[in-house]
Amino acid sequence: MFDLLKHILGGQNQFASGGLLLMMIGSIGVFLRALPERLWDWLVAQTTMTVSVNDDDEAFTWVKEWFLEQEFLKRIRNVGLDSSLHGAEVALIPAPGTHLFLRGRRPYVVSFYRTEDTKGRSLRRVESLMFKTIGRDQRIVKEFVAEVVACQHRKRRTSSYLYLYDDGWDNVAAYSPRLVESVLLKPGEKEHLMQDIERFRASRERYQRLGVPYHRGYLLYGPPGTGKTSLVSALAAKFGMSIYVVNLAEMNDRTLKKSMNWVPENSVILFEDIDCMKTATRRLEMDERQAQHENGVKISVAATSTGQGGVSLSGLLNVLDGFCAPENVIYVMTTNDADAIDPALLRPGRIDYKLFLGPACESQKVALYRRFFPDASERDAREFAQAHWVDTMAEFQGLLLALEEECGMSEVVSMRC
Repeated sequence: MFDLLKHILGGQNQFASGGLLLMMIGSIGVFLRALPERLWDWLVAQTTMTVSVNDDDEAFTWVKEWFLEQEFLKRIRNVGLDSSLHGAEVALIPAPGTHLFLRGRRPYVVSFYRTEDTKGRSLRRVESLMFKTIGRDQRIVKEFVAEVVACQHRKRRTSSYLYLYDDGWDNVAAYSPRLVESVLLKPGEKEHLMQDIERFRASRERYQRLGVPYHRGYLLYGPPGTGKTSLVSALAAKFGMSIYVVNLAEMNDRTLKKSMNWVPENSVILFEDIDCMKTATRRLEMDERQAQHENGVKISVAATSTGQGGVSLSGLLNVLDGFCAPENVIYVMTTNDADAIDPALLRPGRIDYKLFLGPACESQKVALYRRFFPDASERDAREFAQAHWVDTMAEFQGLLLALEEECGMSEVVSMRC
């Protein structure tokens, strides 16, 4: 190598030899100048650990919600606004850039990256977070992740949110849970239902010991306007459970199974208007296709696919008590006509508790009247209820809203006079 270098530099063309020498010196200089930086990068890589999370993962929201509980957030001067977090209309979170904070006695550096993805047809903002700390023991990272997860579990146990499925569960920001006190049923109905849910939530070890799948099904049935959906909202808020609404008309067996895989524990899975699934019609269609096939008519695969016909009965039963059934959840089905439900759905293990919500009784109307008008006597409430006969609490509530508005306007007029 040395002889080759000596031959090149000692050649006849002094200009070429000099140029080559300058190139070699320049290359060596660039290498030596970058050497300290490379050594520093190597040293940092050997003495630190990093955790990264992208915005296409649900954990990204968990980390931002974890930020809201940290004291160091109050000392960060470069912050951004975020309106997508649970329990906050507008939250302050670290803005894109690099931030330093202490967790315990250990320093952390968090880098918030934000880019514009122009590969698709429309611009999409892509965000990611990267945490870096000193150490080589992976237990440090696991403790940090466990703290983020514990924060999320605390929120889920004490708060109730509403989710709708659209190729993934999306939070409904405008949802406001009902108070359990605001839902008025016939005497003893609500209390007995709450006691049943409490017994179920306290029986996990018993279910596991007996080898029984740990979930419970409820059927709420009755005419429209009797408070079925309001009752679900109130019960979920009472027990700190989020509601995952399943619209079977917009799903097929594959998407239903996929959606159930992402429902977390301690949740309510709500099947509204379960009688609209039309399982009998689907079986009739399949029988007709089978008859056509036996008569020599070719049926395409697309025509018999469950993707074209919504959710099948077997697909629904599989997510209720089959291998795809989630654990530690409550199933709630609502319907206006319980007789229209396929009997296979009603057996124990799928539906364990049935509650009929029928026409409003006088005690319900009296209680609702006194919620609207706390100063009114029970006699006044009873006379109003007897004078205005309606079938459902929704109709009676409409009457009270109109009366309350009329009384409010009368007070305004009297004050002006």
